[in-house]
Amino acid sequence: MARASARERRSRVLPRWAIPGAGFVLALMGGVSYAWGSFVVPLTTKFGWTTAEATLPFTVFMVVFALGMVPAGRLQDRHGPRRVALAGAGVFLLAYLLASLVGRIGHPLWLVGTYGLLGGAGCALTYACVAPPARKWFPDRPGFAISLGVAGFGLAAVLFSPLKADHLIPAWGVEGTLLFLGLLVAGLSALAALVLRNPPSDWTPPVRPAGASPRRTQESQGDVPPREVVRSPVFYLIWGTFALVMVGGLMAIGLIKPYGQLALGLPAGRAAWAMSLFALLNGLGRPLAGYLGDRFGPVRVMIVTFAVQTVVFLSFPTVAVALPPYYAASALLGWGYAVTLALFPAVTAWCFGPKNLGMNYGLVFTAFGMGALGSVIGSWLYDVTGSYTPAFLLAGGTTGLGLLLAVGLKRAYKLP
Repeated sequence: MARASARERRSRVLPRWAIPGAGFVLALMGGVSYAWGSFVVPLTTKFGWTTAEATLPFTVFMVVFALGMVPAGRLQDRHGPRRVALAGAGVFLLAYLLASLVGRIGHPLWLVGTYGLLGGAGCALTYACVAPPARKWFPDRPGFAISLGVAGFGLAAVLFSPLKADHLIPAWGVEGTLLFLGLLVAGLSALAALVLRNPPSDWTPPVRPAGASPRRTQESQGDVPPREVVRSPVFYLIWGTFALVMVGGLMAIGLIKPYGQLALGLPAGRAAWAMSLFALLNGLGRPLAGYLGDRFGPVRVMIVTFAVQTVVFLSFPTVAVALPPYYAASALLGWGYAVTLALFPAVTAWCFGPKNLGMNYGLVFTAFGMGALGSVIGSWLYDVTGSYTPAFLLAGGTTGLGLLLAVGLKRAYKLP
């Protein structure tokens, strides 16, 4: 009893909104690592690597991050978010410190092993601790709380890509930038981890003031262990929807800027604005997506968004032929990416409960790794055909299939 009361006293020291706030910082630091593009040209220039060699550490990072969410989520469920996030901060520090020695090694495999393998593992450990505690503290606002945390991942590219490209790398080089980022990412991740905690077992949301409109607490279908999750048909519908939509989303990330430069003949700066709009809607749109998901139901919001996204992809080569529609289409695709990353954790919790959300969402998140093939396929289609049209049509097709699965998910399992 003494231990439980101590936990309750600690929970009153910090408001529960500090939990998604700490998750935002963790996701933001993970997004710093995810925003790799600023390093590609400096690495090819300094070491004479090919673009593929300079991109390989990021590719490995994405695969390890996606697959590592399963064991990381299991650790989070067993040991709590604080310990696992602190461990992730330590792995991040080791990854960056070793990666900063690339100038002495001069081989791309050094960054593959340090930034790719270790960095991806660190990102999985920290990101796995963002959604579960937020969902447990906010059964009354699950979508908004979770999406507020994961918004940091989407905003990282907007904040840190220009900082790295315009200031850090020119001043300190690749090695100095990696060292600085390692200290920053590990330090802020550790501080955020210290804030994280799960609520007491008998905790309930605070009572709203008299006269305030009632807020509905979203009850899940029950806490389902991971071994049963992977046997349920609903899991494969969720996984398939996530994978198909992510193919389009990640393909968009790789295509939007070069499409503006090569197909529309825009200067690099104007084409970059389209990518900035995508990133802004991706980051800032996540809390809005969570709010709408709480109000109208996450799957309803997904269905409407995926329908719009499908139309945008299929019409992109014929509609986005001037600056205003090009920017508008890019922003809408960013919104679709925001909805996808913001609401799938809430859907996973609704279907399988919050108790094992770390590993259960980790299982769902492996679809992100499959979706990552989209960026590779999009570039390959352009190389083969010399046109961006087949890639956008493919992205529209996969998103349309994801839309059909989302409709089936709602009808078959009565999801909100």
